[in-house]
Amino acid sequence: MRIEYHPAIEQELREIIEYYEECSKGLGLDFLNDFEQHILKVSSAPSQWMIVSDNIRRSLMNRFPFVIYFRVIQDILRITVVKH
Repeated sequence: MRIEYHPAIEQELREIIEYYEECSKGLGLDFLNDFEQHILKVSSAPSQWMIVSDNIRRSLMNRFPFVIYFRVIQDILRITVVKH
């Protein structure tokens, strides 16, 4: 499955990483690693996650308090929002 990100995701992730780096050196990188691993987990079985509206699903990250909203269009996993 191919993974695509909404254009705003890059800025959202940058802000989250900067925030965690200010809290503790290396924590921003930990967040990014967890985020990437979580996206791989979602992409392996996207239909297991909760539907919130029409074809939008959500997945809660484990270590960090963020929700990832996404949709699947054919064989594309489209990440639409990362929200605290």
